[in-house]
Amino acid sequence: MSLLLESIHSPADLRRLSQAQLRPLADELRSYVLESVAKTGGHLSSNLGTVELTVALHYVFNTPHDRLVWDVGHQTYPHKILTGRREQMHSLRQLNGLAGFPKRDESPYDAFGTAHSSTSISAALGMALAAKQKGDRRRCVAIIGDGSMTAGMAFEALNNAGVSDTNLLVILNDNDMSISPPVGALNRYLAQLMSGRFYSAAKEVGKQVLKNAPPLFDLARRFEQQAKGMVVPATLFEKFGFNYIGPIDGHDLDSLIPTLENIKHLQGPQFLHVVTRKGQGYKLAEADPIAYHGPGKFDTKVGLVPPATAPKQTFSQVFGTWLCDMAAADPLLVAITPAMREGSGMVEFHQRFPERYHDVGIAEQHALTFAAGLACEGLKPVVAIYSTFLQRAYDQLIHDVALQKLPMVLALDRAGIVGADGPTHAGVYDIPFLRCIPQVSIACPADENECRLLLSTAHAQDHTVAVRYPRGSGVGTPMSAGLPTLPFGKGEMRRQGKGVAILAFGTMLYPALKAADNLNASVANMRWAKPLDTELLLQIAASHEALVTVEEGALMGGAGSAVLEALQDAGVVIPVLRLGVPDVFTEHGDPQKILSALGLDAQGMEASVRQRFAQLLKPTDTTGSATLKLVG
Repeated sequence: MSLLLESIHSPADLRRLSQAQLRPLADELRSYVLESVAKTGGHLSSNLGTVELTVALHYVFNTPHDRLVWDVGHQTYPHKILTGRREQMHSLRQLNGLAGFPKRDESPYDAFGTAHSSTSISAALGMALAAKQKGDRRRCVAIIGDGSMTAGMAFEALNNAGVSDTNLLVILNDNDMSISPPVGALNRYLAQLMSGRFYSAAKEVGKQVLKNAPPLFDLARRFEQQAKGMVVPATLFEKFGFNYIGPIDGHDLDSLIPTLENIKHLQGPQFLHVVTRKGQGYKLAEADPIAYHGPGKFDTKVGLVPPATAPKQTFSQVFGTWLCDMAAADPLLVAITPAMREGSGMVEFHQRFPERYHDVGIAEQHALTFAAGLACEGLKPVVAIYSTFLQRAYDQLIHDVALQKLPMVLALDRAGIVGADGPTHAGVYDIPFLRCIPQVSIACPADENECRLLLSTAHAQDHTVAVRYPRGSGVGTPMSAGLPTLPFGKGEMRRQGKGVAILAFGTMLYPALKAADNLNASVANMRWAKPLDTELLLQIAASHEALVTVEEGALMGGAGSAVLEALQDAGVVIPVLRLGVPDVFTEHGDPQKILSALGLDAQGMEASVRQRFAQLLKPTDTTGSATLKLVG
């Protein structure tokens, strides 16, 4: 790292540079981002694409007084580096380190906490209206990607902002990419605008004319004249009440800086269209921005390489294989994803069954109601959606799916603790928020093979069934041949002990079995959070003196709560210890470290049981060690 980047401790330092120094600074910043992500893992392609835009924004606007609101926020590493967090980049996405997304309590420059898409315009509009009401002279800027523009919330905000008479700037960062390749009519519209002589002419005008800073509305008319025969963006965005400017090259500081300087002095809602490239400046990421979207650690000189030994199958891969197998067996199966083809393991399905694959873009609400329409006509939808993203379609799940008693499978990836992506992506709330909805069941597979079996079981039902499974791999169980099912709503005993019984939901089964070995406790693999296997539960309660429930999810309203409710309904009184995620937001970091901190590893479970039922323990030797032995 050269002295130029080392001299930047805040945007105030950046604004003291000459404009001629910004290009070499951007080059240094891009290299620093690349080297940092290669050491820690994290989002790469999107951050390499926003280097110049980030430099220009902090150079022109008086941050943090002026507000920058980043949509999703996985492109904010350059922003973090320029706002005093350069020396902390080695801790990125690690426990007690920098978050991978904007976080209000991390820095005053993070004006709004984000990680889910399409929220930036709404938040920035709220800030702009607050500034107007309070008489504060500040600019509020929303930076949103073209993938995020597919969500309805973005257009709801545009519709509101266009009549607000506020000094709001919306920047469309158009890189023709979300995470998966973008889809839909809006993307085709933007892609058309970026092709042929329109973009070429606009780019040249941006380089040559913007240096002289003519009136921006006149520049927009020049762009329109160059685009004869093509529909211009003003047709869309100016109808919302915005003054449209662009498109301009988002990597050309000589275009960005004078354009932003001019916009800063304009009144009313402004819309700036910039074109960037994901992975800019790193050829491997430019060639494959999907692979380099969120890589782990790697050698920048070599790039991503396959592991030396074949890793265990991830739950996402298990789902993808099952989806293809079930589609081959059932011609009525259709699959839906809200822009997460790769993450949800659906690439092969897309290739083999393109007519039955539907990527609806970043539009979770639409995804559920669209699936409901398919189900109304006799098809069998499988909606592959991250647990945290299903929260965005809660109303649709209740009103459009469950209330109409429609059958579909919800494949809930990333259930439980997700690790480095942090609390915004943690899938710990699905059991509580699904359990209260009639006509919805919840399956909790303990391992990869059980995931496959329960997916088949879910597909065979005549109502909606959610199958929740975690990110990453399980214990590596071999797969069952064919498409067998398991008994609906039934669990199983996995270990017979004495005194205490542990009721495990999902992948918590395996650490529970380890803990039980030291406790001589019984272990049940409950498999279903709803319907709860009450027959098995009451049998266990009748033959044991204390129960422990364990789940990788929120305790309030979770599977443990379901056990307590069932026991109360049956008039059974027995001590119950519930283990899970307490009433806090879990932080980002290594998943195993987080589970250990929550007491959800084998050692933590054993310690919690011994502490809770200390009065029931009887020492067995003089060394102070004890085994669980209930006193009658």
